[in-house]
Amino acid sequence: MDIVIKLSQFLLSLSLLIILHELGHFIPAKLFKTRVEKFYLFFDVKYSLLKKKIGETEYGIGWLPLGGYVKISGMIDESMDKEQMALPPQPWEFRSKPAWQRLIIMLGGVTVNFILAFIIYIGMAFVYGDTYVANADLKDGIWVTNPAIEKTGIQTGDKILSVNGKKMDRYDDISKNLFLASEVSIERNNEIKTIKFPINIINQISNSGAKRTLVELRIPFVVRGFEKNSPNTKVLQTADIITHVNGAPVQYADQVVSQFKKFSGKIVPVTIKRGDKVIQTTLKFNKESKSGVAYALGLPYSNLEKLNLYKINREQYSFAESIPIGIKTGANGLVDYGNSLKTIFNPKTEAYKEVGGFAAIFNIFPNTWSWESFWSITALLSIMLGVMNLLPIPALDGGHVMFLLYEIISGRKPSDKFLENAQMVGFFILIALLLFANGNDIYKAIVGK
Repeated sequence: MDIVIKLSQFLLSLSLLIILHELGHFIPAKLFKTRVEKFYLFFDVKYSLLKKKIGETEYGIGWLPLGGYVKISGMIDESMDKEQMALPPQPWEFRSKPAWQRLIIMLGGVTVNFILAFIIYIGMAFVYGDTYVANADLKDGIWVTNPAIEKTGIQTGDKILSVNGKKMDRYDDISKNLFLASEVSIERNNEIKTIKFPINIINQISNSGAKRTLVELRIPFVVRGFEKNSPNTKVLQTADIITHVNGAPVQYADQVVSQFKKFSGKIVPVTIKRGDKVIQTTLKFNKESKSGVAYALGLPYSNLEKLNLYKINREQYSFAESIPIGIKTGANGLVDYGNSLKTIFNPKTEAYKEVGGFAAIFNIFPNTWSWESFWSITALLSIMLGVMNLLPIPALDGGHVMFLLYEIISGRKPSDKFLENAQMVGFFILIALLLFANGNDIYKAIVGK
């Protein structure tokens, strides 16, 4: 059932983004009286799942879910319709329209992507408001949960003040900024320190083998479950909280884990809190100091509040207030993704090794249905789709825009033969990128990353 929910969110988001992107091309094309022959969700290689012709346009759904397209008459695109291009230009064709109209048609898709992202963020600010933990409220610092971050010199209990010179006002901002960090300012024992990150930190995080966030809020040791053959299944229950180990009080899970490493092959007294009860019991450890008890890495904000661990800040916005907040969120998303691309295109970072394809996108979606998560991910993907399509690669919108700008500035239109050859080169570049990204997905699935 989990896979069905995940797949449903993935396909719904992908379909929405593709249809709206292609509408961005379709609407200005129709406004400028340019004939649109096809409008397809997914690719109809050899055959279509569904199709219906309305007026001069065939609308359909293809079987290959790698994108979608509109086929505009008289345009050199992925269809490579050389027969049509060999005929004299017709008034309704793309090639017969003024350059400024063709530019608007080509920019329509990415424009819709960016507008959609901003609209979603505005809507989310209005509907969901804002829930967060202020970084200033982390009196005992953060919990470092990834070995690669630990290796940089950041320790559990440190207070992260800024990343790349950007002040961290909220706990939620820390992890996503650490991925692209080059310099981190921390406070440890009332002393401010600056820690330099290696240029290939993204690759190191991936190779750490830790399928978890980089840092977490410091929370008590809450029992989440048990490993196979655990000797403590009858001693502890899910949701128990360990408060003392071997007579010593422990406030946080990281302290409990640190204590557990000392008890090779021993039986150790512990105090647990179970609801309103305080229970004294013992835990058994094997020779590797393993208890077989799994603990929670993160807790929902509602649970944090009930346990009186952190102050949860909640803000609700009027529709008018939501507009600048949504625009700011979208603008930050654009800047962050732009920085991510810069990192990927820098070979020294080795970030290209972490580029993912459709499996990576699929795995972003949660196993449980959440409209808040769905819209947040869809907005992010809309920004990604818009930026990627603007790359100056022939066969992408950005490639067409590049040649149109050249035509507008120079007054000379590239020949159809040149555009056909550029389209083929761009097509092979896209295929190579697609194979590389999805090959990364397959490799990671095989090696278990």
